[in-house]
Formats: sequence, structure tokens, C-alpha cells
Amino acid sequence: MAGSTGVRLSDNLDGVHENPRRSIFRRGIAYATEAINGGVDFVNRKVSGTYVGRFFRLRGSGHAEEIRDANFCTEIRAGLITFSTMLYVLAANPAVIAASGYECSCLGEDKGKPYCARDYSTCVEELRRDMVTVTAAVSAMSCILIGLTTNMPLAVAPGMGLNSYFAYQVVGIRGSGLLPWRTALTAVFLEGWIFIILALTGLRHWLVRIIPTTMKVAGVCGIGLFLALTGLTFNTGLGIITSGNVVPISLAVCDNPNEQDQCTGTSAIASPKLWLGILGGGILPAVLMGFNNKYSIGIGVLFVTLMSIPRSTSVTFFPYDSAGQNKWDYFSSMVGVRKTGFNMFELRFDLHRHQGNFIVALLTMLYVDMIDCTATLQGLARYTYRLQGLDPDFPGSTIAYCTNAFCISMGALLGSSPVTVYVESGAGAQSGGRTGIAAIVTGLCFLAAVFLAPFFSGIPPYATGPALILIGFLMLRQIGSINWNYAGDAIPSFVTIMFIPFSYSVAYGLIAGLFTYIIVNGLIWIISKSTGIEPHDYHLKQYWTINPAGRKPWVYRAYKFIMTKIQKNKGQATEEVPVQEFELMERQASRLSRPRSAVASASTMEDKHSRTAQSPDHLRSD
Repeated sequence: MAGSTGVRLSDNLDGVHENPRRSIFRRGIAYATEAINGGVDFVNRKVSGTYVGRFFRLRGSGHAEEIRDANFCTEIRAGLITFSTMLYVLAANPAVIAASGYECSCLGEDKGKPYCARDYSTCVEELRRDMVTVTAAVSAMSCILIGLTTNMPLAVAPGMGLNSYFAYQVVGIRGSGLLPWRTALTAVFLEGWIFIILALTGLRHWLVRIIPTTMKVAGVCGIGLFLALTGLTFNTGLGIITSGNVVPISLAVCDNPNEQDQCTGTSAIASPKLWLGILGGGILPAVLMGFNNKYSIGIGVLFVTLMSIPRSTSVTFFPYDSAGQNKWDYFSSMVGVRKTGFNMFELRFDLHRHQGNFIVALLTMLYVDMIDCTATLQGLARYTYRLQGLDPDFPGSTIAYCTNAFCISMGALLGSSPVTVYVESGAGAQSGGRTGIAAIVTGLCFLAAVFLAPFFSGIPPYATGPALILIGFLMLRQIGSINWNYAGDAIPSFVTIMFIPFSYSVAYGLIAGLFTYIIVNGLIWIISKSTGIEPHDYHLKQYWTINPAGRKPWVYRAYKFIMTKIQKNKGQATEEVPVQEFELMERQASRLSRPRSAVASASTMEDKHSRTAQSPDHLRSD
């Protein structure tokens, strides 16, 4: 028995000594580990005793509300892990935004501008490089700011899914969407400020809660399919799905179609770049996901990027032509700060020209942002023990929402689509991140990426395409949370999931789903109330009410408080008015009436004296 004799099963019972070299090696590792742990503990203690430790409430800082499992070195590690899981953003987001063309489209108010004379593909490549810098800068600013204001391990960057809606539907491919790109950025700018107002008034939380849960989940799943479809198409993905001549969509026949959709290259199925993307960017991360590797998507993007660097291969992203040479010249610089042309003067507030489309785009982005940000923040708050009980709000939630909304507006000034809190923040939280230090470290890593923009601009679309498909898979996993047991919940959810990718519009999919939900459930309710006949599975309906449980917005509570005070004052005034009127009528009647008789006067005086005489006894009895 090992417990009674002190001998382990792994001990050498035969008296044979182990290899001395191996023993020395093990002792060396043990000493090094002990030294490292001692150094880490020393740094943690030193930092905890400083102002930084008290500000972020690290363990041992002496703060009244210190976080017991928060250590400085652990926070550093968590921030680095979060950044490594978000590396794909620096490749995927620029590729998506560049597909819209921005000023390269030369449509509408951009006609006749000097840059319209440039080659479109060259202009788009310049835009993609700009967006690498913009994505890194906006993410750095947002992560650092939200870490300082909320003291939570949150990572904020341009949202995947919402950026696709912004690029493909609002601005549109080559500017063919609902709004010109400057007006679209104005919608993003105003959305952030509206989000702040809703957060400050408490209406943000109430609006999120009144949306049926099944519809919120369906919207996320639909956006996941939208991203997957984006990753399968040209420009931003593998280029394997395209529009068909006979059928709406079909398997692509070209890997390099021209502007007239004519085939100028080999078959897409035979393209080495396609198979590099499938195997290296898709299959490899999928296998790593099977082993719960948190960096799987980033590893796939990095692997495909490295394989596409050599210029003499068939999968290179830098072929020996003018476009390839231009990309190679910028990529080979590796380090540099790129000056972008976006500034606040790019915004256009001439909204009267696009009233309907502007409102649709604004409300859609606001709707998706509120749901996405609220769900992610609540999940992370519960994981880090900030959210307890049934109340879905947590301490500092209003500051977190306002900070996220402020970063949305500031990002629009730089030309970015809306930013949001990333679910990858959970990777850092799972690694021990509990404070805003982890978010600040992630922001500093993004800030360093601003200087490494040339490297990230060399990531090819057949590396980002599989990443978008895998992100879509992660979002679609929530489909099991939809209530499929009742038609009134299942059918609107299916309409939402189906309509978003097939209409290639997040807005139209959400509108179609909510419209179906209202009509179907409204008619069922009317029939049930008027006839008394309910569907056989009506008891499986997901509960919904326009007056959800929990605290009402503080604006509503303030309104009720003021109305209660007004009603109370009115009640007191109503009680006083009849008494005053009665006394006035009595005085008038005494003036008009005849003098009372002596008997009556005497009896009155006698009653008065009798009451006066009895009053002391009465008071004593009380």
C-alpha cells in the first residue's frame, strides 16, 4: 500500500538507479520551474501593492472589493491568449470591407474624382491595406478603453457578421448597396450615440428582453450562414460558389472571372489555391478544434499565409505580374505605419436623400449590436462571477455598454464598421483573466499590429474564406436552442435563418422573421380567444410578454415615481377643497339667515360650556 509504506508504484523497487543524466535534467527543470514561479509570485506581490493593483483590484492590493483570483502575471497571459485567438480579425475584416470598394466604386457623388482613374483592383488592394491599419487601430483603442472603464477582460473589435451586412448590403459590392459609403459610416456613427442613450436610460436592456429568445438565436444562426456563404464566394473567400446562368447559384467554374463574369482561368475545382484553403485553412483547424485548441482558426490562417508567400509556387499570393509585384513590395517591408485617408469629414449628414434606406440600415445595425453585445457581456460577466442571481444586469454594465457604443462612433470616424465585444474574450477569461489588465494587454497587441500592417496585408482571401466558414459554424451551433416544438416559434425562426443568407441581407432576414412571428402568433391568439380552441402543442410555446420580469428601465421607474407623487398631491388637494367650500357656504348661510332665538343661543352656549368642562376628564381618560 502506497499510503502506509510511503512507496509509490513508480519507485524503483529493484534497487536499480535511474540514469544520472536524466536525474540531473529533471532536477534542473524542477529548479527552473521553482525559480520562475518564485519570480512570478514576486512580481504579483509587487504590482498588487502599487496604485495599479488597487485600481484593478488585484489580489493582495488591500482594496475593499479586491478580486481574490486576480494576479498581474495571469492577466498578462490571458490578454496574450485572447489576442492570439482574434488574429483572424486582422485578415478577415479588411477582406470583407474591401469588397464594398468604398471610394473605388466611383459611383454617385464619387464620379469624376481623381482616384476614379485608377485601376479598380489596385484601388481595392490599397483599401484592404488601409483597413488592416484601421482594424488594428480601432481594436487597440476599444480594448484599452473598455479595460480601463469596466475592469473586465473584454476584447472589442469590428464585429464579424455585422461587417458583412455593412459591406455587402449597406454599401454593397462596388457601392451598389443601400447607401453611399460616407452615408453608411454616418449611420454607424449615429448608431453608437443612440446605443449610448438607450444604455443610459435603461431602455437597451428592456428592448433586448422583449425580443423573443428564439428569434434572437435565429438571428445569430442566420448571420452564421451568411458568413459561411461569404467565405465560399469570390473576393473574400474560396471562390467556389458563384451566381449561375440557369440556377440562382452554382459551383464556380473559374478561379479568376473578369468583370463580365467570363472565365479567364482554370476550373475552380482544379485550382491549387482552393485546395490549399480547404486543407490548410479548413480541415487543419477542424482537426485542432476536435482537440479543443483555442487557436485553431488563427493557426489555419497563418499556415495558408505562410504557404502562399513563396513566389515560385502555384499557390502564391504574389505572382510575377504588376499586381503581384505591388503586393510584394508592400509586404516585404514587414514593418511600417500606413497613413489612411479616413477622417471625420468623410461623414455625410445629407440624410434627406436616403431617408428610408438610412433608417433601415441604422435600425438593423442597432438591433444586431444590442443583441450581440448584451449576450456576450452577460455570458462573460457570469463566467467571471460579476453576474449573480436572476438579474441579467451586473455592476458596471451601463459603463460597459456605453464604452462599446462610444467605440462604435469613434471607429466610424476612421472608416470602420461597428465594433462589438468578442466571444473570444472567453479564452482569456478561461485562462484566468479577471480584470481590465487582460483587455489592455490585448489592446497593446493590436497597437503593435498597426506597425505590422504590411505583414497582415499579405494574408490571401483563400486563407480568410475558411476562417469565415468556421466562424459561421461556431455561430450556427446555437440552433439547438431554438424552440422547434411549437410552430409559432419554429416557423419564424426558420424564416429568419433561411432569409438572411438567401436574400444576402441581415436586415431583410430579421424583418421577415419578426413579421412572420407577429402575424402567426397574433392570428393564433385571436383564434384561441374568440373560439376557445388552442393548438394541441400550445403549452410548448416559449413564454413571451411585453412586460418582462426584472427591473424596469430607470426612466420608467422615474416616470412612475413622478406620477405617483402627482396623484398623491391631487388626492390631498381633492380632500381639502370640499372642506373649504363647506366652510365658505356655512359663513354665507350665517349672514343670510335670521338671528337665532334666545333658547337656541342659550342651549348652544350650555353645550359649549359642557364640552369645555368635560374635556379635561376626557383627555385624562385618554
